[in-house]
Amino acid sequence: MNLANKLTISRIIMAGIILLILLVPWEDFGLTIPTIYVMGKVVVNVKYIIAGFLFVIACLTDYLDGSIARKSKQTSDFGATLDAIADKVLVNGVLIILAYQGFISIVVPVLIVIRDICVDALRTLSAKHKVIIKASKWGKVKTLFMMVGVSLLLFYNLPFEIWGIYVADILVYIATILSVISGILYFINAKDKIKFD
Repeated sequence: MNLANKLTISRIIMAGIILLILLVPWEDFGLTIPTIYVMGKVVVNVKYIIAGFLFVIACLTDYLDGSIARKSKQTSDFGATLDAIADKVLVNGVLIILAYQGFISIVVPVLIVIRDICVDALRTLSAKHKVIIKASKWGKVKTLFMMVGVSLLLFYNLPFEIWGIYVADILVYIATILSVISGILYFINAKDKIKFD
């Protein structure tokens, strides 16, 4: 297994650890997760900070595995599929938990998951027709906004929260809008290349 795929698998493992950290009711097991007061204004639960650091590391592996695979020309269908799974488990899983816990609107993960299902269906159909449809610039910009926004959410939007500037929310909502736009563009691009029966 090449280095790019190993990094992708490590991202899937980190995603699982992040989801466990955020989901497990630690108090039920007698573990008290400490909270920190930042400048006397923001109460921060340490489990989100730990999850935030792991999320940032996982995001860096996303950049690294793609970069390594392209430079070493080790791209493959297996690697691309593994990468897509890792991204969805990491980002969509965290978005669902953050919506459930009241950090963001449930509309965000619903739109993101629906868009991902539609794009994956189009990718499957295009592969059946031996057509490759590349991701648009909008999809890459969306990913950047989403990863930075989710990282900030996990870090309680600090330092912006101190000044009442909701940067994390704004980035996540922009990423959601860009996700819908990139999904529509993906469909338009697929429609031009594939004959739908």
